[in-house]
Formats: sequence, structure tokens, C-alpha cells
Amino acid sequence: MFQRLQTKLTVLYAGLFALALSLVAVTVYVAIASNAQRTVRQELAASGTVFDRVWALRTQRLQDGADLLSRDFGFRAAIATHDRPTVESAVTNLRQRLGLDLAFTVGVDGDVTGMDPQRLDLEKLWSALDAEDGAQGVFAIDGQPYQLISAPILSPTLTGWIVFAARLDEPEMRALEKLSAIGLDAQVFDQRGGAWISADHGPVNSALAAFVGQAMHDKLSEPRMLRGGADSLVLVKPITTLDKASGAALVLRYPMAQAMAPYRPLMGAVVIVGLIGAALVAAASWALSRGISKPISALDEAAQRLQRGEAVAVEVTTRDEIGRLAQSFNLMAEEIREREAEMTRQALHDGETGLPNRRALERTIEGRLAAASANQQVVISAIGFDRFPQVRAAIGYELATELVAKLGQRIMDIAPGVLVGRLTTSILCVVSDRDDLDEVLTAADAVLSKLEAPICLGGEPVDVHITHGLAATGAGELDAARLIERALIALDQARAAHKKLMAFDAEAYGDPSANLSLMSEMLEAVRSGALYLNHQPKLDLRTGAISGVEALVRWTHLTRGFVRPDLFVDMAEETGHIRALTDYVLAQAIKDQAKLRAAGHDVLMSVNVSGRLIDDADFADFAIAQVQAADARVCFEITETAVIGNPDVALGVLERFADAGISVSIDDYGSGLSSLAYLKQIRADELKIDKAFVMTLESGGKDALLVKSTVDLAHSLGMKVTAEGVETREALAALQLMGCDLAQGYFVAKPMGLDKLIDFLGEWSIDLPAEAPARKLA
Repeated sequence: MFQRLQTKLTVLYAGLFALALSLVAVTVYVAIASNAQRTVRQELAASGTVFDRVWALRTQRLQDGADLLSRDFGFRAAIATHDRPTVESAVTNLRQRLGLDLAFTVGVDGDVTGMDPQRLDLEKLWSALDAEDGAQGVFAIDGQPYQLISAPILSPTLTGWIVFAARLDEPEMRALEKLSAIGLDAQVFDQRGGAWISADHGPVNSALAAFVGQAMHDKLSEPRMLRGGADSLVLVKPITTLDKASGAALVLRYPMAQAMAPYRPLMGAVVIVGLIGAALVAAASWALSRGISKPISALDEAAQRLQRGEAVAVEVTTRDEIGRLAQSFNLMAEEIREREAEMTRQALHDGETGLPNRRALERTIEGRLAAASANQQVVISAIGFDRFPQVRAAIGYELATELVAKLGQRIMDIAPGVLVGRLTTSILCVVSDRDDLDEVLTAADAVLSKLEAPICLGGEPVDVHITHGLAATGAGELDAARLIERALIALDQARAAHKKLMAFDAEAYGDPSANLSLMSEMLEAVRSGALYLNHQPKLDLRTGAISGVEALVRWTHLTRGFVRPDLFVDMAEETGHIRALTDYVLAQAIKDQAKLRAAGHDVLMSVNVSGRLIDDADFADFAIAQVQAADARVCFEITETAVIGNPDVALGVLERFADAGISVSIDDYGSGLSSLAYLKQIRADELKIDKAFVMTLESGGKDALLVKSTVDLAHSLGMKVTAEGVETREALAALQLMGCDLAQGYFVAKPMGLDKLIDFLGEWSIDLPAEAPARKLA
């Protein structure tokens, strides 16, 4: 919530003080309220006792007057003779002397003398008087409660009753309130029709009515608290009623707000003192927290600056914990600066030679590129040790590292303005201080002999042979990583061309990114069936029939057009996707052969298999299962060098092909490093002579001799011979005379689609140049 420590401390201390003061104030208030309530309870109880005494005295006074008049002989005689004037005179005289509100007589016959009988509920009154001698209690007259006292009139038998009534009105209650030490409120309530009615205030509120009703029901004799808009302590004193079916009560009520009034100044003083104390505590807390937070804020700011890599130091102003913390921070900051400097040095330098590493080189190159103008170049050179693994094996790793470091130092001595760093174990990178590639090429060629001078290691001279690969770029063309990559490619290009110094050749390098995307597109073409097969027929030179075809994969790209097979097939081998391509070609070739059979042409289907798959047992299982499931006649064409990498496994796979009835043909024989040792081990059915020898047969010479000897060699090993590249009738005749078995080339037919192949086979005929000689197998 709060962002500053100073504010947090101030709020915390002030809040704690306010909380403590609140607890004190609440405690004081509760104690005062409890004491006031106890005092009011006592006063209410005392007032109730006074009321009981006053009510008893008043009742006794009225009862004595009624008894006196009822025993008077003249009054009884007047009652007996029904002398109404005399009765009324006597009753009026006594009412005035006693200060009564009402005085009247009720005869046994219900006759009323001294007041209007319409004002009375005569039936209830007569029943009450008749039920009890000397009946007394509260009775309603004209809807108002009165205290009634009665006495029987005997002449000598019961002739009626004398009744005195004192109204229980507001003046009576005020007189009672004056007898109390506290300013309580006294009211008389009587029950009429189930509702409690005040003698002077009319109907009361529902809360007080319910309270009075509950108190009368529970016969409560002690004051109880009445909750509401203004809490009050209420004492309900039951009053005897003349009509036993109804009830009456004296209600003494004292508001608690009035009881708490004398203490309000004290509570106000407590609040004022608390506010003043809270303000003082807040001010003191603010000052204290400022003394604590100020040095902490300084430490925080210093920590942020330290995080940004700035050199910082905090002023130590005290000797307390905060001062010691500042001292510790200063020591920590110094140690961090030292460690960062060392880490930076290690991050930007090679750990073995001490030369700048690739990261440092890239930073420098990026800086040069940012500062270069439009007509300036940033030129770098990748200098690689030739035959470094052999040199390292001869002199050891430690001296080989020293050799790299000394060559870097030699370069800096010869060209002081350059930056020399180590890219790899055996390659240094030189960032030139010149901005023209031609100038750097000339300068590098001039100092080449100096750089290749022997370096003395351990007292012995070591020959140095190096190759330079240079690359240059302008501002905004390449980033540092791409420029270094070009220099390394230039180094490889120089080594491939057997040159000591060479700049990056973009045209020779081509577009690798496009070729890489070509592989993903080729895989998609394999999945969608966008690749297709062309088939080139093979002519049997003995019968003149087409006995076989070679399946050749083709691809017409949607945007690139026709893609050369040697491009995507070679890339498939390099990227490891040749298996997917070969699986597709084999499956499609089997389908095409089935269609050829359906058209009446049973020819051997030759499929080229990469040397990378010959030692793949999974591929062998897949190929054999496919061929056997379709009962296909298939020949796998492989190169002789395919068995060189892993000869035991490869020869075993070829044996499995032969056992499964799959023919094997050795393709492009004579174009590579042919080995008779492997040739005699391969279980092959056919040997194909490379077209480089066949296309020059017409000129005779060595090629004709080599072809003839190859034919004889293959026949002696039990293999048929197929000659590729037959483009003339003369070459075909020469091969026929040499005893060659099959011919393949443009003179016979170019590669063609399946539909054209079916038409071609249906129309095929040829006159062989000469009759083929008989062939004997060794």
C-alpha cells in the first residue's frame, strides 16, 4: 500500500498509539456506562419503593374516609330512605374535604348517586364491588385510569357501596417524579382490549408496549434495559386493578443518554488528549522514521546505480547498524566491480590464449558497421591452421594452444592496428583497420611469408602453414555473425581451391537457405505425391527386345519449375531425407510395374538406392516386404563405394536382397575408385559401365579397351553388363561386338512417363547392327 518506509513507520506507530488510546477510551466508556447503569438501577429501585409506600398511604387515607362515611348513621339512613339530596350532599362534602376527583355511591340495585352513570362501565364496577368487600384498584372511567376505593354500606343489610376515585393523570406522575433523586419519567399504563395504554400519553410505541407486556407476564421486579433509538432503563411495577381481567402498571423509565450526560466532558477531554497525543506520536514517528529511511533510501539508490553498472559509494554518517550496513555495502560494491571486471574480461577473451573471443569480435565488428559510411567496408579475415590436428598430435595440446597465441601476437606485431581474436580451436579472426577489400587482399598476400615463418615452441621451431579467407560488407548489409560466417566459408573455399588466400565467392556459394527450404518442400511433395517417375528403357543386345526400365524420379516445382534430380537427390542424401525419397520411388515403381504388366509388358524395374541406405537394416526390411507383397521384379542399382563405409553390414544386406529375389546392379562402374576386392565380394547380377567410357567408343583407343576388358571381367564374375550413354548406332554396334548384354541411352530411348512408355513398348522394333556373339559364363 505504502511505497516509502518513512510513511509505513509513521502510520504504524501512530496507528498503534491510536489503537491503544481507543482501547483505553473504550474501557473508560464501558466503566462509566456500567457505573451509570448501576446507579440508575438503584435509583429506579428506590423510586419503585417510594411509589409503593405512597400508593399504600394514599390507599389507606381513601379507605379510612370511605369507611368513616359508610358507618355514619345519618348517611346510612339517607341511603336506606333513598334520600338522594342528603346522600349527594354528604358525598360531595367528603370529596371536597379529601381532595378527591370523584365520589359516588352505587346501590345494590345498580343505582348511582353522585355522578353520571353513563361515565361508568357499571356492569364491571358492580361485579367487582359485589365480588369483594372493600374492593379497590385501578378502574377506567371515561377512558382514563382512576384509583378506586370502596366501602360497603350496611343498613343493617348491604344497601350499596361508597366509592372514592383519584385520577392517575400527569400531575400525579409529576408529583411522583419529584420524589426521585434522578429525573426519571413515570407513567401509568393500563390494559384495554389487549393493548397497553398510557394514562396521559395515549398509545405507546410498539417496543415499549411489548416490553411492558413481557415484564407483566414475567413478573419482573428489577429494572431492565430497553433498546431502541435511545436506550433506557425501565422498571415496571404492577398495580392492582378493580377488574381482575385487565391489568395496570406503573412504568418508571430513565434514558441512558441522560445518565451519561455528566460524563460527556470527560469523554471529550479523553478524545482531545488522544488526538493531540496521536499527532505528537505521528510527528515523532515521522522524525524517527526519516532518520532511519534517509540512509536506507541512499542505499537503495546506490543499489540501483550499482545494478546499472555504475561505480557507487555510500557516505557513512553513523556508527550504528545502518552505518555498518553502509560500510558493508561499499565493500560489496567494490568486490562486485572487481568481479564484474574479471567476468567481463573472461567473457570477452579466450581462456587458453588470452585473445579476444568470438563475442568480443562480434562487438567490435558491430561497432565498425555502425560507424561505417556508405562507401566504407568492414573487412575481416579468418586465418586457419592447416593440418592443425596433426600438429597438435605431434606437439601436444598445451604447445598447440601456445602456437595459436603466438601466431595471434605475430599478426598484431606485423599489423598493429588490427584486432585479432580466436574463433575456433585452429582459426583466428582478424578485423582489419582498412575499409577496402582489395587493399586488405594485397596487404595479406604481402605478409603471408612472414606469417608462415616457423614459431619457436619449447626451444624447437614449428612450421606454420595457414590459409586466409576474407569477407567484407558495407554498413547495413550484414551483421557481425553473418560476416564472420562468410569469412569462414571463404576459408573453406580457399582450402577447396588449394589457395592460400581467397575472398568470399557468393556465386560459388549459392543460396543455402533456399536449398534448405527445398528439402522441406520435397518432403511435402513426397507426402502429396507431387513427385513422379520417368522410365528409361534398357535394350537387350542379343534379342533386340526391351527387357527392363530404370525408374528416374522427377520434380516440377510450383514456383521453381523443373528441379534437377542431382540437386534435390544429393541434398536429400546430405540432409538425411534420402530414406523418405527412396521409399516413395520404390512404392511408385512397383505400382508402375503393375500397370505395365496389365498392359502386357513384363519388364525388370530398376530403382537407384543410395549408398547411405545399403547398411540400413530397417530399409532392407521395408524394401523386401514391399517387393514380396507385390510379387514385383525389381533390381536395386547401387554404387560400388556404397559398401566401403560399413562393409560387413552392407554386404549382409545385399545378400538378403539376393535371397529375396531382388537383383542387384553395380552402377557407374569405373567413375570412382573401383576396387576388385569389393567387386568380387558383392553378390550382384549386373554391372553398369559409366557413360563417360561409352560416349567415346567411336574414337577407339583406351576407352574401347577398358570397356572390352570390363565386359570380360563382369562376364567372368557371372554378371550381365549394361552400357549407359549409348547415343549412336556405331556405339551400339561396338558394344554388341564386345559382347555387352544391355544398352541404355538416348539412341534407344529417352526417359519418359508411364503412358508414353506403354505406347513405346507396344510399337518397339529394331534391327541390331550385327549378330551378337555367343557368351560363355566362367
